[in-house]
Amino acid sequence: MKKYRYKSLWIALLLLMCTGLLSGCLFEGEQSMEKMDAPEEAVTTTPSAESEEPAAEGEEEGAEEGESTEEESASTVERELYLMDANGMVAPQTLELPASKEVATQALEYMVKDGPVTNLLPNGFQAVLPAGTEILGVNAQEDGTLVVDVSEDFKNYEAQDEEKILQAMTYTLTQFEGVDRIKLWVNGHELTEMPVNGTPISEGVSRSDGINNHIGVNTDIMNSEAVTVYFPAQNGDQVYHVPVTTRIEKNDDDYAAMVQALLNGPELGTSLMNPFNDGAEMVSSKLSNGVLAVSFNEKLLSGEDNPSLSDEALASLVMSLTELKDVESVEVHVDGAEQVITESGQPLAEPVSRSDISGAEEL
Repeated sequence: MKKYRYKSLWIALLLLMCTGLLSGCLFEGEQSMEKMDAPEEAVTTTPSAESEEPAAEGEEEGAEEGESTEEESASTVERELYLMDANGMVAPQTLELPASKEVATQALEYMVKDGPVTNLLPNGFQAVLPAGTEILGVNAQEDGTLVVDVSEDFKNYEAQDEEKILQAMTYTLTQFEGVDRIKLWVNGHELTEMPVNGTPISEGVSRSDGINNHIGVNTDIMNSEAVTVYFPAQNGDQVYHVPVTTRIEKNDDDYAAMVQALLNGPELGTSLMNPFNDGAEMVSSKLSNGVLAVSFNEKLLSGEDNPSLSDEALASLVMSLTELKDVESVEVHVDGAEQVITESGQPLAEPVSRSDISGAEEL
């Protein structure tokens, strides 16, 4: 009996030791997994404005102490702001701003006259929000609406600037992911109409309301549709592109309608330039995986010895066509040309995106 009793004790001791060893192995395994799952330190980069969501503003205080993000680790970032040019038209300009998590609030603060944007303004451009305007809050809703609360100073503008202010704010803020429209509050009270000229805004304002709107005298509203196209303008040595919402005859082919609006050129009497040659026509278009391939006749190109596509014409095409849903980049073809060459001598071997154009213009 003693023999069996000792044997049982030894077995029990062995089981306890094994259990301890197994427990040690398990805890060591969890610690190792925690080390592997720990996030790497943020890399210093310049994030795209389009990739950020202002939804966290007004709802969360941000990352916990000790956490870092790419935006925080960058000293400056590029932001596209809609400002007013010397001719009173609203146009996008890309500026280097200090890095910030509150991207929507910061963008608005840099649109205030006599504010921090003053020393960054390109020649001939001015901010659109009245001097002294404070951004009291920015709150993103689940339906894609961004509610912007501003101070009473917002009301101090001229009646002729009312639509320009709305357009600049709307186009600047709807570049951010998840924002489809904006609503305005003043000092905690919702606006149903603008305070100076009474523009109705109870349903919010979106890009569908247009920018630099132009409706011809003989336009048939019922049988036409609105499109936004970009035409070049020039101030000194700087060439930039201005968005214009116009109306064209309804067409089952949105791409053809957009291109035709471009080929028609801007309305006479404006400061905008027509970058396309007389006789240029679109031959065909095809969308595949976000790339819109557009073919033209040979009149699209300029020059006899080395026909090329002007930088202004390329920018107008890409900026306008990427406004359409599902179009991420544009591929330009010309009948009879093996490869399209730009006026700077570069072959268009790859589709061109909006960011490629922005970089080329050095806004």
